[in-house]
Amino acid sequence: MRSEHHGVATAVPRLRDRPIREGERWIYSAGFNVDRSLSSTARIDTELGDIGRIMDSGGRVAILSHQGSHRDGTAVDLDFVAEYLSDRLDRTVAYVPENDTSAAEARARALRPGTAAVFGNTREHHGEQRNDPTLARRFAALGDFVAVGGFSKAHRAHASNVGILQHRPGYLADSVLTELELLAPWAGRADRYSVAVLGGVKPEKTVIGLDAMTGTYDVVIPGGAVLNSVLRALGHDIGSSELGESPDRCLRLATTVLGRHDRAEVHIPSEVVMARIGENGFHDARTVAISDGIPSGWAIVDFVPMPWMRERLGTLAARGGRALVAGTPCRFSDGFRTSATAVLDAFGAPAVQALLLGGDTVAELPWQGPVSTGGGSALHYLAHGTVPVLDALTPTNRELAL
Repeated sequence: MRSEHHGVATAVPRLRDRPIREGERWIYSAGFNVDRSLSSTARIDTELGDIGRIMDSGGRVAILSHQGSHRDGTAVDLDFVAEYLSDRLDRTVAYVPENDTSAAEARARALRPGTAAVFGNTREHHGEQRNDPTLARRFAALGDFVAVGGFSKAHRAHASNVGILQHRPGYLADSVLTELELLAPWAGRADRYSVAVLGGVKPEKTVIGLDAMTGTYDVVIPGGAVLNSVLRALGHDIGSSELGESPDRCLRLATTVLGRHDRAEVHIPSEVVMARIGENGFHDARTVAISDGIPSGWAIVDFVPMPWMRERLGTLAARGGRALVAGTPCRFSDGFRTSATAVLDAFGAPAVQALLLGGDTVAELPWQGPVSTGGGSALHYLAHGTVPVLDALTPTNRELAL
């Protein structure tokens, strides 16, 4: 069931409505996914209120989260997360390296009322991202109730946030509800002028974002791997440009979008900035016509906005409207900033209601306005009005699972 706010589920059990009793054993499914340098802590900070409330009420909290991926061997210990939580919550949060063993269960049961521990990285297990039911059952042994946070992974049907709900009653954390309420103005069709920028390297920016935004926004500006997929679909040689994961799937989607009649004007530049790929970054940058092709060993790092794109951005800035950025449109951190500067200048106008999606985008771009910590989750929600976590928490689906 959905409310008038484009899918903010009023029927989903909410943590804010559930009294916490002293001694209750809670699993908090978080979505911290921050590196050891803690260069950006937004995905932790947004969960502090929910975790703190359970602890303040005498609950015992076993925190499950992730960083990196089992698939590429980047999953790491989360001891630094426990240290950060201890500092911010002003109480000791322990670290338990395991999360699916009898020893981990014993440590969870031994927690005193009002205390918490971060357990091992869920993505140390191959079964986490496959939503393995056996792993989900082992995670469930850490508590009796589940608080589902981690909006950044709400679009992922993983063992620690969806599979676990087949074994324990779950409640949606305020951190997720806040994100859903934030996204409402950017959802669906609107009478206001709308511009969407889709960049970065993750496939959902193409498969979900390009597919949905071209039907609901007036202008869509592809950048990054999204633009490279579009150019590839048009038959251009893009050399060694970044295509991200699932390049063939993104190519098929880009081809489909280009072949249909949508609401949006899709910006396709005639000139791009290419640079030679070297051991220490990009070199010999130059502006070229995309029709001339990009040679092997070179990559597209930015693009030159077409005159009509600058005109549309001017219209947006002057008249107002809504705008979003899902993924950086260029290699901004490497010094290639033409397209991003044009976009951010327009999106920063007082009359524009603009939003940046995703941790990487927020960390990379100089933006002081509204942000969402979940890029893929936000796109999934804007496109479909729901995410797998909401579906798993709805009463009908919960009854079927249990």
